[in-house]
Amino acid sequence: MAYYCYMVRCTNGAYYTGWTTDPLRRVKEHNAGRGARYTKMNGPVELVYVEEVTDHSSALKREAEIKKLGHARKMKLVDGNAVPLEFIIKD
Repeated sequence: MAYYCYMVRCTNGAYYTGWTTDPLRRVKEHNAGRGARYTKMNGPVELVYVEEVTDHSSALKREAEIKKLGHARKMKLVDGNAVPLEFIIKD
């Protein structure tokens, strides 16, 4: 099973970071108001970063690392990593 760390950009410009086994499903959940409380209040969200990791433990560690970054560092991370086409929602 694949695990992913992801970032979404909220309507207020903030980044929300999480982990999942299915980035597309997770973004749809956030946008339907069934995601995290923060994205529920600041949605809809746009998927801007996806990083595949090896296992659940690695996903949790990477999520924590990304959450510690400041907004500017997160912007650089997003700019340097295009979201793969298979994770772009086409609703």
